[in-house]
Amino acid sequence: MQRILANEADTQKLAHELAMMDIAGSVWLSGDLGTGKTTLTRYWLQALGHTGAVKSPTYTLVEPYQLMTKAGVKPVYHADLYRLNDPEELDFIGFFEYFDEPDSLVIIEWASRADSILPPPDVTIHLTRLDDDTRQVTITDHRNQHKGV
Repeated sequence: MQRILANEADTQKLAHELAMMDIAGSVWLSGDLGTGKTTLTRYWLQALGHTGAVKSPTYTLVEPYQLMTKAGVKPVYHADLYRLNDPEELDFIGFFEYFDEPDSLVIIEWASRADSILPPPDVTIHLTRLDDDTRQVTITDHRNQHKGV
C-alpha cells in the first residue's frame, strides 16, 4: 500500500488506520531523519488509546507502553535504534523478551542498525520526503509470508 501524506492530519488518519489493523509483532519504520517516523508513532500510540506524552526513545532505546484495548492490555514498545553502537546490546537490555509477550507490538525505528539479529518484521513502513515536502508512505504487510516458516 502506498499513500501520500500532505500534512499532519493525513499522518493522524494513517495512524488511526494502523490502529484498526490490530497489528502484533514487529513493525519496522524506515526513512531518513526528519521524515516523520516518531510523529507517526506518536499518533499511532494515541489512536491505540495512549493519553500521555510520547517520548522519543532516541537515548533510552525503548519506551514501553501498556495500553488498554477492548481485548485487554496491549504491550507496545517503541524502539529507536539510531544510536545503537552494537546490535548485541539488545540482548543485554532484554529486548527480545518484548516479542514473547502475547499480543505485543514492537515499533522499531532504524531497525536496519540491528537487522542481522532482529526477527523479521511483520510489517514495514517506509517514509520518504518528496520535493514538495509531502511524505510518501509505503506499507508492506509480511504477516502472511511468516506463516508456516
